[in-house]
Amino acid sequence: MLTGYLPEIYMGLSSLLVHKLRSLLTMLGMIFGVGAVVAMLAITAGVEKEMISYIDLLGVNNIIIEAKEAVDRNELQARRQISPGLTFRDFRAIAENVQGIEALTPRKRFKPGKVLPKTAQEPPLLIGVEPNYIGINALKVVEGRFFSEEDNGRSAPVCVLGESAKVNLLGYDNAVGKYVKVNDIWLQVIGVLAQQATADSDVEGLEVVNRNNLIIAPLNTVMRRFEDNNSYLKDEIDGIYIKVKSDTDSVETASVVSAILAATHKDAGDFTVTVPAGLLEQRKRTQAIFSIVMICIAGISLLVGGIGIMNIMLATVLERTREIGIRRAIGARQSDIVRQFLTEAVMISIVGGLIGIAFGFSLSRIIAAAAGWSTVVTTGSIAVAFGVSVGIGLLFGIYPAVQAAKLDPIEAIRYE
Repeated sequence: MLTGYLPEIYMGLSSLLVHKLRSLLTMLGMIFGVGAVVAMLAITAGVEKEMISYIDLLGVNNIIIEAKEAVDRNELQARRQISPGLTFRDFRAIAENVQGIEALTPRKRFKPGKVLPKTAQEPPLLIGVEPNYIGINALKVVEGRFFSEEDNGRSAPVCVLGESAKVNLLGYDNAVGKYVKVNDIWLQVIGVLAQQATADSDVEGLEVVNRNNLIIAPLNTVMRRFEDNNSYLKDEIDGIYIKVKSDTDSVETASVVSAILAATHKDAGDFTVTVPAGLLEQRKRTQAIFSIVMICIAGISLLVGGIGIMNIMLATVLERTREIGIRRAIGARQSDIVRQFLTEAVMISIVGGLIGIAFGFSLSRIIAAAAGWSTVVTTGSIAVAFGVSVGIGLLFGIYPAVQAAKLDPIEAIRYE
């Protein structure tokens, strides 16, 4: 069957090569349209992949409570007249009154004034959590071990380092058994975590923190051995991580948690409750809308390209009227003429689509390098863009092809 189309394909390519500049100008709409579709889909796919990986890291079954710290004494005093801030009392109230919780831990965070060994990079952040923090956040230990309930119970001066903190402070050698000094306290390194994904921007109430540049110590160790110079500005604890059971709706559980905290804090608005599962659904909806808008914009370019194909094919019909008459006179049917000109229109869209795919791939790489965005060119995006370009060539080539087939052979031969 393909053999029957070979003459039309050959004639279509010959026509494109005879009028190279005109063919290229006709293809520009398709090239830019297909390139825009591929690039936009690559950007949205990259953003979605990065977003899903980070939210997945937060835990789709998790609930994260963050304290909103006061920026100065006046704001703190105004808040404290209404709310005591995030406290261990809140932690206990949640643990005792919320159903479906698998594990939870408070968090106390400190920004060290000095760290030894010294580092030219940003100093790591110290956080104190309970041992179940590793299970709540699905962390992996690549060296040594995580601290235990016994370590937490006796406020042991031990810690686990994030991957970046380990490299910045102790280099690439085995870190287990070595010591780091945070303020005036020496902590023995008992473990190192695997590298984790991080967010490049705020995620709905969560502060941007390099999750690899952390010193993680037992909660009791941090609470009893460290003193923050600005403690008067701080809540008793500054965060709570909650993991709900797999058969529990984390969004509904978060509503119960928010109600408990709103009651104890008297609606002071000094905390945020983040639900990664709900956040993921919200981001997916936003991403879908963004993708549709971007594809519509790119579709306008494809539409313009289709109009260009129709315009040039109509001009081609006029130029080749005599040729059409001769073909009809020697026995060509109307269907043969339609197929010939339709093939030429599709050839323009195919070549333009292929160039557009290369252009879109290059554009996505340039955007990724210039803006620092993650882009992913998928087979699906290429198939969609190419399929649409071929479809538009077919659609906008029908009218000129039919007009060519309707020409009267005798009048066509006489045409000059």
